[in-house]
Amino acid sequence: MIDFMDSELTGEERDPKSSRFTIIPVPLERTVSYGSGTNNGPDAILEASNELERICQIGDMVLEPCQLGIDTQQPVDCSGSMPQIMEAISQRTSDAVAGNKLPVVLGGEHSLSYGAVMGVQKALGRPIGLVQIDAHADLRVAYQGNKHSHASVMHLLAEENVRLAQFGVRALCREEMQSRQDNNVFHVDGEALVSGNIHEVSLPDDFPQDIYISFDVDGLDPSQMPATGTPVPGGLGYYQALHLVEHALEGRNCVGLDVVELAPDGNPAWDFTAAQIVYRLMAATL
Repeated sequence: MIDFMDSELTGEERDPKSSRFTIIPVPLERTVSYGSGTNNGPDAILEASNELERICQIGDMVLEPCQLGIDTQQPVDCSGSMPQIMEAISQRTSDAVAGNKLPVVLGGEHSLSYGAVMGVQKALGRPIGLVQIDAHADLRVAYQGNKHSHASVMHLLAEENVRLAQFGVRALCREEMQSRQDNNVFHVDGEALVSGNIHEVSLPDDFPQDIYISFDVDGLDPSQMPATGTPVPGGLGYYQALHLVEHALEGRNCVGLDVVELAPDGNPAWDFTAAQIVYRLMAATL
């Protein structure tokens, strides 16, 4: 395993004592229900990140997140039961926040977000909001008998008083539609966003100030990200998805993020796309 942006970072910039960002690889693949390969996602992102440039431009802003330091941890052990894995992830993100760092979790399947978010919320001691880029609502009570399924992760978080905002969804069931209503889930779905070329959506005024970003790469259109286990046509564009997140963060505080569901297929373009998304999201938190 190499460090995130290994070829670019100075010794000081990778120092875990002073780094602003903590990379937490989670090679989890336990509940995938279509394509496979998410367990290889973190390594692929780390490998591709070696080719990233230091400068990240967001509109007129020229940012260099790596100057604030990026520490890359050893991967989370994903060999235990799902509750054990969630607890291990939670401990990592909780420790990061307690150390005044921003946890950046690399997936791995989307179920990991439950542990990651719970750790952040535990460390902060208050409810947070979650902004989700995704083709799926992930609001099933359980899927294939597993409450920790990648298709149920947002239901679990809603039960833990995490407020949800979903962008780009274009595949959901009646159970999830009901859950959206029951849990006051804010959402603007894929067809409306893509057909209207919408890049900015303001969150409700009562949405929490502390925001966790969960970016499922299948939120992008398969033409821009085919390397994922559950691709759905009609997805968001690369810049569109990033602009939606960046606008949602305006006036709010990002307390953690994850990029999930990359299933490498041998084409380095998709690995690099995921790595670039990670770095761009890090820049958006500045």
